[in-house]
Amino acid sequence: MIKQTLFVISLCVPGVTVIAQTKPKAAVKPVAKAPAAALKTKLDSLSYAFGQSVAGQLKNVDVKDLNYAIFRKGVEDGMKGTKSAMTPEQMNNCLNEHFMGEKMKEVNATKAEGKKFLDENKKRSGVIELPNGLQYEIIKAGNGPIPKATDTIVAHYAGTLLNGKEFDNSYKRGEPIRYPANRLVKGWTEALTRMPAGSKWKLYIPSDLGYGDYGQGEIPGGAVLVFEMELLEVIPGKGPGKPNN
Repeated sequence: MIKQTLFVISLCVPGVTVIAQTKPKAAVKPVAKAPAAALKTKLDSLSYAFGQSVAGQLKNVDVKDLNYAIFRKGVEDGMKGTKSAMTPEQMNNCLNEHFMGEKMKEVNATKAEGKKFLDENKKRSGVIELPNGLQYEIIKAGNGPIPKATDTIVAHYAGTLLNGKEFDNSYKRGEPIRYPANRLVKGWTEALTRMPAGSKWKLYIPSDLGYGDYGQGEIPGGAVLVFEMELLEVIPGKGPGKPNN
């Protein structure tokens, strides 16, 4: 929940480049230009600079249009300390609703891209799809023990997004992970509890078996995750443990 929205106002305003135009022919009537802002005083210039800076910050968070008269009223009320037309709770709810709505547009677009990929990917030879949507292909078949959900696994992996961007790689860190199988994302648990030690699989994990709508770090919400995973060792568990969520 966004409790407070702050716009960091930069004092650096992009420079303006004046480009010389070819003089129009005498017979063509020049198009009237909108009058430039009248910056007669230092306060005028400062006010305009802040306005441009705030506009840049709003664009950075994908605010594309506003009722500018109401926006100006909000700025004036806030600066002068006059009574606000909205309570702090109403303002937070309004901002949360807007930004969550914009975020879900991105998530839904990412999900649609992922679904299209998975629908095509499952048609490829060697790709196995489970009823929950997890897909995998066997790169190397092992013959060791298959871990139970409560066993600890030792594994190497490399994870990428559909565009090929790598977000994690235990090989590059030079150290495999060591975790109870039921403490991992659902897609990993589903795969690992079918995977004999010594195997190397390529996993295609739908977002609902990965990091869901919220994502994590460099992983956007709704993203399909692609992993190459190598199960090195299975360490028997000592109890039921806590299942993953």
